[in-house]
Amino acid sequence: MNNTFNIQRFGLLLKRQWLEFGKIFLVSLIVLFGIFLCFYGYAYYQFVHNEMLLGSYGDRILNFRVPLFAVSGLIFGTLIASSYFSHLGQKSRAIIDLLTPASIFEKFLGGVFFTAIIATVCFIGIFYITDLIFVMKMRDYVESVLKINIVTSTNLDYFFTENNPNEFKPLYTIPFFITSVFLLGSIYFEKFHYIKTAIVVMIFSGIWAVIIAKAGQFLFDGRIPVDKEHSRHMFSERDSGELWLTVLGIVLTLIFWSITYARLKDKEV
Repeated sequence: MNNTFNIQRFGLLLKRQWLEFGKIFLVSLIVLFGIFLCFYGYAYYQFVHNEMLLGSYGDRILNFRVPLFAVSGLIFGTLIASSYFSHLGQKSRAIIDLLTPASIFEKFLGGVFFTAIIATVCFIGIFYITDLIFVMKMRDYVESVLKINIVTSTNLDYFFTENNPNEFKPLYTIPFFITSVFLLGSIYFEKFHYIKTAIVVMIFSGIWAVIIAKAGQFLFDGRIPVDKEHSRHMFSERDSGELWLTVLGIVLTLIFWSITYARLKDKEV
């Protein structure tokens, strides 16, 4: 039997991890779904009972979706990732987990599977279903009550139709990058994993922002482009910029996952 990875052993490990981690995960999903219902329910109530909104077909009634998606996704993903290896800070639970008959790679892979894949898919799925149901009700209300063809209105698009992630490819790497950072924090810190990781992220983000701002100021302040046509061409290369951002996101994610694996290996020792 392969000591590094065995599919049957990995499946049993996922079942065992679900018995412990699944409770936190399901409760988080229920709370998340309740938050979505509150926002969409209030928007639907305003849409139906406000005559001004009826006249414009909900021109601004769904503007909350982008910040709701971004903020709730950030909080949900980081909380799930930050809690996965948090039990290793407790000696009694850590000993039981470390004695589990599975390889270090399988335990690490289980963490990535739950925090980066399952959490992301569930979050997007719940948001998609909630948005689908309420927007369908709003569109049906416009057609049945107002007697207006919904095709003539562009203000009641579904979220992933209006905000197509294919328009900016680096978005696909963001969930994996963010969860990789907080997954590392869950095993690196013994207590207050989420708070400490968030503080570290804010500090490094601030330092990085200052470096970028100072570098931009040093390179471009007081200077004018000599070849304006070349400058416009250089800054119009959107595809290459997205490619580099995507590669950067993947590389940073792999780096944080590698550090997490090494940290988990140290815990085993």
